[in-house]
Amino acid sequence: MGRKLGFLRPAAGLGCLFALATAGCSADTDAASDAAPPKSSAAPSPASSVTSYAPYVSATEASGTDSAGAPTTYNLAFVISDGSSCTPKWDGTTAIDNSAVVSRISALKQDGASVRVSFGGASGPELAEVCDSAEELAEAYGDALDAAGSTQADFDIEGDALTDSDSVELRSEAIALLHEERGGVTVAFTLPVMPSGLDDDALALLESANNSAVQVSTVNLMTMNYAESYDGDMGDYAITSAKAAHRQLRDVFGTSAATAWGGMALTSMIGTNDVDGETFTLSDAAQLREFAEEKGVGWVSMWATFRDQECTGDADALVNCSGVAQSSGAFGEALAG
Repeated sequence: MGRKLGFLRPAAGLGCLFALATAGCSADTDAASDAAPPKSSAAPSPASSVTSYAPYVSATEASGTDSAGAPTTYNLAFVISDGSSCTPKWDGTTAIDNSAVVSRISALKQDGASVRVSFGGASGPELAEVCDSAEELAEAYGDALDAAGSTQADFDIEGDALTDSDSVELRSEAIALLHEERGGVTVAFTLPVMPSGLDDDALALLESANNSAVQVSTVNLMTMNYAESYDGDMGDYAITSAKAAHRQLRDVFGTSAATAWGGMALTSMIGTNDVDGETFTLSDAAQLREFAEEKGVGWVSMWATFRDQECTGDADALVNCSGVAQSSGAFGEALAG
């Protein structure tokens, strides 16, 4: 693995962010984030011992199940490129300052919740894959954050974007520029995981972030869609994945067990997963919530609120419902605890 990366090490006074890269920790660091502190380089830090609930929601369309479980934070999905330019758009089609989206975000915040802008996702292209420079990319990220009135950024990096080393490096440089240009931006990386843990590409992304002095607040594990051979209990798989990644994060960032848990988030795909034979049940949700609270995991999440309802008629279980018997909002309630 090479040199150790500073990830989640407690500091004097308030905890540092999960990844302070080369900056180190200071006693007056703002700990109001979803993660953990550093060793001598990068590191997330737990904001508190309470596991919060932060589901993924559509940024453009409201759902009657958005508020189930009273989320602390909403992850707004997804800002990507419009396809050919370094222009950030919701789902690649809707302007980031679209008035209907701005109104929707305001409504989500009405009861005191915050919003986190999620960049990337499975449909892409992620902005780092099309922008020409770190400066241009940082501006695009910043514009999207400003349009949402948020200082919280989530980078959901998967598929081709995760294996594209050039875009990984460019993204790290751009996020570092964001830190320089505007204080208080918190950064989460959402990454695929297996019961064996994070793969080499995910670990390389974290090392790239550290080398560019990115301050990572959370590593969010996508505990879903493993492989057809994983047709057992999805709650058990999620916990096994979390434990394996926890060992990796402790090693990568050289931190304590507690800080590594606090700098972790867990996101499951509720109900029917994309992989045949994988179904995340309400019992699995309750099991994962109990585990997260026991370990002090920073936050739990799900894909996605608009699927948190039973399918009716010809509804697609992978698009707008869960595919399991449930009452509306039941997964949100279970994951919120």
